[in-house]
Amino acid sequence: MKPINIPSSKSLSNRYLILKYLYSDLKLENLSTAKDTQILQKALQTLKQDKNVYEINIGHAGTAMRFLTALLSIQTGKKFILDGSSRMRQRPISVLVDALRQLGADITYLEKEGYPPLLIQGKDFTDNEVSITQNISSQYISALLLIAPALPKGLSIHLKGQQVSKPYVQMTLQILSRLGVQNNQNKNKINVFPTPKLTSTTIKIEGDWSSASYFYGAAAVLKQTLLLQNFKHTSLQGDRFIHQYFEKFGIKTDFISNKQILLTPRPDFKKPDFLKFDLIDTPDLAQTLAVTCLALGIKCKLTGLQTLKIKETDRLLALKNEMIKLGAKVKINNSELEILNPVITNTDTIIKTYDDHRMAMSFAILQILYPAITIEHPDVVVKSFPDFWEKFKF
Repeated sequence: MKPINIPSSKSLSNRYLILKYLYSDLKLENLSTAKDTQILQKALQTLKQDKNVYEINIGHAGTAMRFLTALLSIQTGKKFILDGSSRMRQRPISVLVDALRQLGADITYLEKEGYPPLLIQGKDFTDNEVSITQNISSQYISALLLIAPALPKGLSIHLKGQQVSKPYVQMTLQILSRLGVQNNQNKNKINVFPTPKLTSTTIKIEGDWSSASYFYGAAAVLKQTLLLQNFKHTSLQGDRFIHQYFEKFGIKTDFISNKQILLTPRPDFKKPDFLKFDLIDTPDLAQTLAVTCLALGIKCKLTGLQTLKIKETDRLLALKNEMIKLGAKVKINNSELEILNPVITNTDTIIKTYDDHRMAMSFAILQILYPAITIEHPDVVVKSFPDFWEKFKF
């Protein structure tokens, strides 16, 4: 069986790129080819030029917006205008900006209060303790953690409220530990200590579990064994839990030599009538799970999805709109999605992608069974998985 090579993790790549900018001796192998990662790389290269004002536009790349907001704020003596696409200008950034201002950052909103574009005047921070709410986006916390070891006094972060996407914060802390950055967490307080020099300087980036999820969906609807390349059992990524979720769809995962995963449908699997998933830690898997349930005719309820409203699109509303077009009965609120009637009656339809890569890749699972379905703007997948359509052929 020929293995399918899944691209490297965008989440890991983007975190390591910020750290590489701060620590030039860090060497990265197997970087993600995702457009978001390329955008971040280009922005970081721009910073090496000598300019009066650095104008950086990161398009749809939300991670780049958050991580750069923090990084640019400590580039003492430099001035930046950080902007993005029209959708990026609708995605809030005030939680992170407020936290950075607590530390002494000089950040101004150029248009709408609380949203990009931003004017950032790089300066030395005056404080090393900050409070931040953790119920909006984990990327705000990760953005602070990534610059923390480069600060003269490190950083202490006090977390408020219910935590969302917890594995992504843990991923960032584990990355720091792997590089020799001392840190600790005691309940809702995280300490990161100043680190002049890294102890580990060569990193090979593993495959992306979020991208693997679509192949789990394909294995479930096709009842076909698949072999995926570039995966470790000891992954730092929260979305590795997809292999546990898909046990409920009858898909068994075997790890082979800490390099591959074999997805095998269980011959004795009996399809459930209803499934429930709490995705407070793994919201990026919501679309994969929802579409797989619809494809298999399984009612489901997905909870813990409050962060989806500020992603590339309002993913809850987008899922509801497209599933209803297909004939399903779907209900949503601010943090939940429920498929009440997973019946497909209209396959000759166009699925809108809303400039969201995960909408295209998740509905590709359904397109396997119903080839008459058309996915609008399929090239949106370049954001995280440029050659997705070449590899997703069954």
